Amino acid sequence: MAVLSSDKVLQENHASDANSITSLALTHRALSDVSCLSGFEYLERLDLGFNSLTSLEGLKLCVNLKWLSVVQNKLQSLKGIEALIKLTVLNAGKNKLRSMNEVRSLVSLRALILNDNEISSVCNLDQMKELNTLVISRNPISSLGESLIKLKSITKLSVSNCQLQTIESSLKSCIELKELRLAHNEITTIPSEISRITKLQNLDLGNNLISKWSNVKELAPLVSLKNLNLQGNPVAEKENLVKKVKYLLPNLHILNAKPIDKILGKEIDESTEKTQDIVSRIRDEVKTSHESRNKNSSKAQTMNVTMNTRLKDTKNAASQSKKRQLDEKDEKSRKTSKVNKLNVVDDPETPFGDLFATDTPGIRTKTGDEKFDRVKVDSTLERKKSRKLTKRDNLNAFGDSETPFTNRFPPAEPEIPAEAGFKRLGHDQIFRDYDRESDVISMTIYKRNKKHVKVDPAALSQLDVGLGGASSWV
Repeated sequence: MAVLSSDKVLQENHASDANSITSLALTHRALSDVSCLSGFEYLERLDLGFNSLTSLEGLKLCVNLKWLSVVQNKLQSLKGIEALIKLTVLNAGKNKLRSMNEVRSLVSLRALILNDNEISSVCNLDQMKELNTLVISRNPISSLGESLIKLKSITKLSVSNCQLQTIESSLKSCIELKELRLAHNEITTIPSEISRITKLQNLDLGNNLISKWSNVKELAPLVSLKNLNLQGNPVAEKENLVKKVKYLLPNLHILNAKPIDKILGKEIDESTEKTQDIVSRIRDEVKTSHESRNKNSSKAQTMNVTMNTRLKDTKNAASQSKKRQLDEKDEKSRKTSKVNKLNVVDDPETPFGDLFATDTPGIRTKTGDEKFDRVKVDSTLERKKSRKLTKRDNLNAFGDSETPFTNRFPPAEPEIPAEAGFKRLGHDQIFRDYDRESDVISMTIYKRNKKHVKVDPAALSQLDVGLGGASSWV
């Protein structure tokens, strides 16, 4: 262990009088005893950090000390410090202190740092009217009790990495707090008294046991809060936590050590990308559906055109066949009539007036004795015979392999209004209006001898009226 003497101190500081020295820095010297400093009466600032001190008894005469650091030594007690009533800053962190009772008399303290020790309870600090910073982190403290009940001037409090299970009402008087660190404890609830600390700007509650959103809602009155840490709590896993916190604390800038606006922006971007993917997928499906529908519609239109062409050809063929039969029948009738006329001229029983009877088909003439003209009778018989032959030819057509199938059932002329889109249904007409863009089909039924009536398409769901498949509203 290094031994320190007053002469060495004077030599190092180029001084001849101890009363002329007001500040000393004696760190990293493995010092175990500093009793030689008792002669430095006007010493105000002393740094003894990173040594091997086990006692502070040698400093009791340094009554003018205002700033003292004994961080990272081997102190188990602060005995000897009670006389330093002018101290405003004391840093005794990283020692082996079991108690902090010796500091109660230091009424001028403004900053007390006792982190990384073995302190199990916080003494009453009622007399420290000017204390604004208290750091007691990493100590086995289970409760703050009433130790801070009258600390109205405190602005920074750190009790992280302790064993706190509750804050209770110990902070209800700390209305000037701006920074509160309670991370890595066993806190399950946030007391309602915290709502009184309206000047709080930084709050660290990370790695605790807070699980209910109702507890977080106690922070709503903290309008000055800029930095909040809830990471490591069960409540941090809640859905939409960021949005809820932002709504709860509109002035918040940092959440869980990240800028809240960037977090929200990232969520919005991810949501936008997801939405765009969904929209893109839907568009692809709609496009495919329309292509399929158009394809089916094209096929249906082609089939309709083909069928209409075939029906038209069949109709024309039937009409030409009928016309040809009539022409043949008329020609035969005229020949028969001519022969009969010649026979009548040679017939002595035929009256002279009947020799000049008309041979026009379909005109009925009479003689003076009320008898039909023989030429007309023959023509009528020929027409009846022709109809029988035509009927027999039609029946024979069923067994004729060369006769087109559609010719066996000549299409009846549908009584369809002039508007496009009507479809025959019994004695009524159905008007179908299909809008491709909106994919909506409307129906109108025209009743025979009645005014048209609008009907619900769902009522006609049994009809296959759609394009390319079954009805879309079933």
